[in-house]
Amino acid sequence: MFYFVKTPWLLKKWYSRCIWKFPSDKKTLFLTFDDGPHTLSTPFILEELKKYHAKGTFFCIGKNVLEQPQLYRRILEEGHRVGNHTQAHLNGWKTSDKKYFQNIQNAAKFIDSDLFRPPYGRISRFQVENLTSHPLNYKIIMWDVLSADFDKKISADKCCENVIRNASAGSIVVFHDSQKAFEKMTYALPKVLQHYSEKGYVFDSIK
Repeated sequence: MFYFVKTPWLLKKWYSRCIWKFPSDKKTLFLTFDDGPHTLSTPFILEELKKYHAKGTFFCIGKNVLEQPQLYRRILEEGHRVGNHTQAHLNGWKTSDKKYFQNIQNAAKFIDSDLFRPPYGRISRFQVENLTSHPLNYKIIMWDVLSADFDKKISADKCCENVIRNASAGSIVVFHDSQKAFEKMTYALPKVLQHYSEKGYVFDSIK
């Protein structure tokens, strides 16, 4: 499995209509959580964020919202943002445009948001142009730093190190709200929150 922990500038330039990082001179991080809601990981994330008065952004899969409506409501009630992550976690590179757009529209019936994140970060430039244009007008939120909590080949310490070594003011950081990432996420997220809080950072949701 190949991925970048720190997104290279060339990729950001190629997909320039996507949002990768927020220019900021303030000590703010944007923690994001993909693939939920999930019965174990979502409550854990919400409790950890609460300890630091932190706000996050949850990119939810439509079918998971249908299965866990109470957790979806809790995310919103506790002041966090949500985003569309398709109905069934589709890879834009391996899916026809028609099917991909329909899947996003299906998720939009349950996820009221103008934020979208493509699963796996896999999306074509045509798909980007369509989604960011009228009448959809999505803000496509990518990331500056990937924790890689989904990677079975790395340790929980490495997952934590991925964030602490690479995230800075304005960074969009990805964790996963899923069973697959649960073990590493539950180790790394508290340490990331503590580390950056001690350095004077705040954690905000994406507007």
